Amino acid sequence: MVPVPVPAAAVAPRPALAPEATLATLGFVGVGVALGTCSGLVPGLHANNVALLLAAVAADVPGPPRLVGAALLAAGVVHTFLDVVPALALGVPDPSMAATALPGHRLVLEGRGREAVRLSAFGSGLAVLLAVPLAVPVTRGMVAVYPLLRAHLPLALGAVTLLLVLTERGVLAMAGGAVAFALAALLGWATLDLDPAAPLSVGGTLAPLFAGLFGAPVLVESMGGGGVPEQDDARVTLSGRSVAGLGLVGTTSGAVVGYVPGVSSAVAATVSLLAVPGRHGARGFLVTTSGVNTANTVFALFALVALGAPRTGVLVAFERSGAPTDLALLLPAVALAAVAGFCLVVLVGDRYLDVVGRLDNTRLAVGVLCLLAAVSLLFAGAVGVAVFGVASLVGLVPARFGARRVHLMGVLIGPLALGL
Repeated sequence: MVPVPVPAAAVAPRPALAPEATLATLGFVGVGVALGTCSGLVPGLHANNVALLLAAVAADVPGPPRLVGAALLAAGVVHTFLDVVPALALGVPDPSMAATALPGHRLVLEGRGREAVRLSAFGSGLAVLLAVPLAVPVTRGMVAVYPLLRAHLPLALGAVTLLLVLTERGVLAMAGGAVAFALAALLGWATLDLDPAAPLSVGGTLAPLFAGLFGAPVLVESMGGGGVPEQDDARVTLSGRSVAGLGLVGTTSGAVVGYVPGVSSAVAATVSLLAVPGRHGARGFLVTTSGVNTANTVFALFALVALGAPRTGVLVAFERSGAPTDLALLLPAVALAAVAGFCLVVLVGDRYLDVVGRLDNTRLAVGVLCLLAAVSLLFAGAVGVAVFGVASLVGLVPARFGARRVHLMGVLIGPLALGL
């Protein structure tokens, strides 16, 4: 078995922190929690964009680089807990939550939004609980199998795509899924590598792509509708054993993202859906994909230590900030952020649903569409607005054929499978 190189500084015993140092650490982690909360609740805003913005100003932040790094990591963890809230209430996902945005939205329309919020919190919370003890053995295993997995990744993704299409109900839905996948793949091939001029220098086309593919169609289709209905009780109807099993599926899928370059949380979430028993439906999707999203942050941290390569935007920002990979500090910061994220997603999620339910749905949809266009403009300029518009048209295709929107993940899977 290939040994995992871990810097001695990352695991060396440290003396107990002085009270002042402890307070400073808690203060920086608290700032990270606040930033992750704000970014997670903005529809269509990805943690990577926020992290890279923070990295650009990190050098000017007063404080030790190690604490600035802890704040960045805490912000990324909390974002993975909170980004489900706008996806549930508005149907506008963070890219990593795209695979479950529509199933979760259906739960909200059925009046089970409070349950959906808690299912997502359980998925993310379990991911942290499972990922930390599994990180070292999984890192060793992934380092060993990485060459084989990387060599056959296009074949594996092609098989996943075929399975997703063939599991549609009916020939028309299969055809629609294939068309949606092909159009999304073509759109990804044409736009993912663009580096357009934009007001913010850390942008890119990922935000407008996912806002258009998964957010805008839901908002357009919701106009004139009743919006978020009154929500029932928060009782979770999945058994504890089922939630634990689904959390494990999400965690292991998130591990792949942490180590294999080019595979995002969104791709891993799509692949992991094949392991979710059909009887769990939208609830299983929520737990699993939330687990993928959060576990990715933990495993990517260990991949940075073991392989020296950042696999997420948050860890790219972490590396740029000059922060040391001090696991003795960073793992407690992750744990604190996870506890805060779990509590916040329940407290904020219920209120978010209540507030959205009291608003006029058509005006809300128009307002959010304008916000998504503005985010696209900020991160990708005029090109981003154009990409947002084209992606919105492509995003309307699956529903016209009665197919699942998950086929739109071809925007990432297609170019990756074909090596484009």
